[in-house]
Amino acid sequence: MVAEAGVEIMPTIEVIFNDLQRLVGSRLPREPEKLSEVLSYVKGEVESFEDEVVKIEIKDGNRPDLWTVEGVARELKGALGIEKGLKAYKVEGYSTVEVHVDPKLEKIRPYIGAAVIKNVKLNNDALRGVINLQEKLDQTYGRKRKRTSIGLYNFDLVKPPLYYSAVKPTAVSFVPLDFSEKMSLKEILEKHPKGLEFGHIVKNQHFWPIFTDSKDQILSFPPIINSNDLGKVTEEVENVLIEVTGTSLETLMNTLTIVTVSLADRGGKIYSAKIFYPYKDVKTVVTPKFENKTMTIPTKLFNEILGLNLSLKDITDNLKKARYGASATPERVIIEVPCYRVDIMHAVDVIEDVGIMYGYNNIEPRWPQLATIGETSQKEKISDLVREVMIGLGFQEVLTFSMTNKEHLFDKMCVEKMAVVEVSNPKTLTYTCLRNWLIPSLIEFLSNNTHVEYPQKIFEVSDCVLFDERSETKTRDVRKLACINSHSTSNFNETKAVLDSLFLNLALNYQLEEIRHGSFIEGRTGKILVKGEKVGIIGELNPEVLEHWKLGTPSAGFEVDLDKIFEI
Repeated sequence: MVAEAGVEIMPTIEVIFNDLQRLVGSRLPREPEKLSEVLSYVKGEVESFEDEVVKIEIKDGNRPDLWTVEGVARELKGALGIEKGLKAYKVEGYSTVEVHVDPKLEKIRPYIGAAVIKNVKLNNDALRGVINLQEKLDQTYGRKRKRTSIGLYNFDLVKPPLYYSAVKPTAVSFVPLDFSEKMSLKEILEKHPKGLEFGHIVKNQHFWPIFTDSKDQILSFPPIINSNDLGKVTEEVENVLIEVTGTSLETLMNTLTIVTVSLADRGGKIYSAKIFYPYKDVKTVVTPKFENKTMTIPTKLFNEILGLNLSLKDITDNLKKARYGASATPERVIIEVPCYRVDIMHAVDVIEDVGIMYGYNNIEPRWPQLATIGETSQKEKISDLVREVMIGLGFQEVLTFSMTNKEHLFDKMCVEKMAVVEVSNPKTLTYTCLRNWLIPSLIEFLSNNTHVEYPQKIFEVSDCVLFDERSETKTRDVRKLACINSHSTSNFNETKAVLDSLFLNLALNYQLEEIRHGSFIEGRTGKILVKGEKVGIIGELNPEVLEHWKLGTPSAGFEVDLDKIFEI
């Protein structure tokens, strides 16, 4: 998937109706309702249709290839039977463009990719679409230009080889796009609208990126602004240099592919560039790379998931309508995934496209063949019972976020770091991983409520996430209970009395065994055992932990694995 951590983006794109028709190669209905029916093949819906401008909401935040009129047209061609199967994009040859990367950029903004599109037809509609695509990709997939940003240039004015360098903020001056006066990089951040908006990405660095050619002409100040001389693309421009810089090489290559194929759909010919890196792990890279991925999916899986009875021909026909390459046997379907489909991660993603092309409205609804009666699961019944007991013992229930960070889980709790499930592209430093125990969440809650009257007695019954190699996702959710008792005389004995009452109400016996744990005071910490197996921990919080969380009140608590105690 391509999305923010915990956030799915639903972009709205603007297209010129006649431009969309021309790219599709077929007449499209003008009535918004009927046009929405056609756009349902790309999970699109007409938001408005005024003065020939159609605003389309794409209800899929994982497909940046559809955030452009060319991408929508490419998909509709298949869905409408105008052009089926995999659309092949090829690099015509080498553009002679070499880009030499400054080693100082490795810790700043290390990666760059480039391509040249020749003989492209850029009328006003096409220019508008390219600019909209650039902005959408920069803002969403590129994380507001922090992860990637795109630059377009008049290639006829550029003199290779090119240099992606790092300079002092006041060392270079040029006329930024839509301005008439020269400015240093520092002045651009202070005065130019794009500098004010995106300057935070680079301003804390000692050196800032600059993109120049062999004649020392400045192409751009990535990721802020292009130059007004070489970085202004108009209808008269036929040969376009595309450049993408960023902090993620994979995202950069995906972005470059999407922009490149969109311009190629306008009739342009694609030419490659060579990037020369001075890094230990990356040396010479040729861009763009149009690498189609091959997947093999069991044939029966299509009908099992969709609930249909599709023949082999039905499956392959619908795959080709969705612009895949496809061949099938009774046992398996071999699929070639287009290079621009960066969203495909699992067989289900492909099967969903077959369902879309078949038409969800064509699937006949039917009652479930097995009568089922909904009821609360045993886990939830036990959880509700535990909640009822804890409330009866005078504790207040809280609900905290499942996402947290390693500092909260380990550093502030005075325990050694261990493997946890992490987010590969976190939006903030506050939420970078999933918690593996509850007590840090409760302590964070207390630290945010020091103004509230004491005693504070809180508990939570929620899930934590642990690694499990036997699971399909390699993780599993574990239901846990944790509580904290915080007041001036809070101690181990008082908390143990709460634990005694809890287990008495659950009709369970337990034992305690003294242990050492960095989060708790030595000699006042124990592991909770049921039938000889550890199911939790109890203790008085270490004063160092309290200091880390800026808590001035003694606190004690325990945490119990509810799943485990009822499995034993």
